[in-house]
Amino acid sequence: MPARLSAAAATLLLATALPAADWPQWRGPNRDGVWREAGVLDTLPPEGPKLVWRAKVAGGFASPAVSGGKVYVTDYVTAADVQVDNFDRNEFSGTERVLCLDEKTGKELWKHEYPVKYTVSYPAGPRCAPNVHAGKVYTLGAEGDLVCLDAATGKPVWSKNLKAEYKAKSPLWGYAAHPLIDGRKLITLAGTDGCHVVALDKDTGRELWKAGSQKEQGYSPPVIVEAGGTRQLIVTGASAVRAYDPETGKQHWTTPLSPDSGCVVMTPVKSGDFLYVGAWSNKNLLLKLAADRPAAEVVWKDKKGAGISPINVQPFLDGGVLYGYDQDGDLFAVEVATGKRLWESEGPIGKKLESGTAFVTRQGDRYWFFTETGHLVVGKLTPKGYEELSRAKVIEPTYSASGRKVVWCQPAYANKRVYVRNDKELICIDVAK
Repeated sequence: MPARLSAAAATLLLATALPAADWPQWRGPNRDGVWREAGVLDTLPPEGPKLVWRAKVAGGFASPAVSGGKVYVTDYVTAADVQVDNFDRNEFSGTERVLCLDEKTGKELWKHEYPVKYTVSYPAGPRCAPNVHAGKVYTLGAEGDLVCLDAATGKPVWSKNLKAEYKAKSPLWGYAAHPLIDGRKLITLAGTDGCHVVALDKDTGRELWKAGSQKEQGYSPPVIVEAGGTRQLIVTGASAVRAYDPETGKQHWTTPLSPDSGCVVMTPVKSGDFLYVGAWSNKNLLLKLAADRPAAEVVWKDKKGAGISPINVQPFLDGGVLYGYDQDGDLFAVEVATGKRLWESEGPIGKKLESGTAFVTRQGDRYWFFTETGHLVVGKLTPKGYEELSRAKVIEPTYSASGRKVVWCQPAYANKRVYVRNDKELICIDVAK
């Protein structure tokens, strides 16, 4: 069997073997933001859903992961006041931790910690969700500490600091692109010169290949798509979107982004033959992927009044329409093929805010939103508009950003429960019918 087909089959088998109710990585088992459980509440009670437990945690933007009866979360413990202005780089000494909690009780089962000096803006804590896979848990800290631990015991398997290994400076807002596991590979953004993206052996940490140069690592999680008769690893940085062979790191194609794009946070989204990327400064790019080979051509670029430019929220694709929050705090519905904005709304946040944030997850024919104000909201998204069904305040915002208190942490949805954290606690909420 060809290597790429063998790897694809292995990945499919592992995904199929995962318990359907677990949420083992960023945006769920398939990294697609879909919650596939039934038997959850249709609407939230006015007094809020039942609180099962709460556990103390420290600072961080990293969402939790739930797998095998355990909850994994990362944080940053420091005595310093880390409330600093955006774009500022100050130094803070502290400790990053990986915590493993009992899913039923919230009791700490083990923890792994290491000292780290923060040099990034918004230095609250780690950004990347843990990735639990085949008996191991992988975490990536804000300063590039990539750690592999035994998921049951917390015993270290391997670790490396990407910044030191690849002679790079930390991105302004820290290492924030969630690593991707594909077959035996762990794929992550690492450095800038010839090593923008690297593939490591997930069991040993040994480098398998490295590729690409960018002016900064960026924040866009890599994604693998099927197009042109092959699997393509799509990697986005500050200056270009590129496609690689995920097995070898060989580059298939590259398309430059606008020099003033600033940063790209979203993972590129594939809709049919189209691939869409939005970036800061209202930049946008639509590519058409070739059907007979790994290649791409520009359909439109930086189209005014079109597309969506996300900063904190990965937009959700449904039936050729992209739903999500723009950098200026508008909730948009965008027709991918044309970039046409079908509608805009204040959505579940209820008002327009700079970098307004509400994380979007689909469950059946409804959507669950977690807003920066600490509200859990159930609603509907269609090409005709946004409809709110119910909401409840579940946690307090604790971090100062853009002149207000926010909670910028995506929840995990598992076993008919919702797991969400701020900079003080991780809570478990029961939403079973």
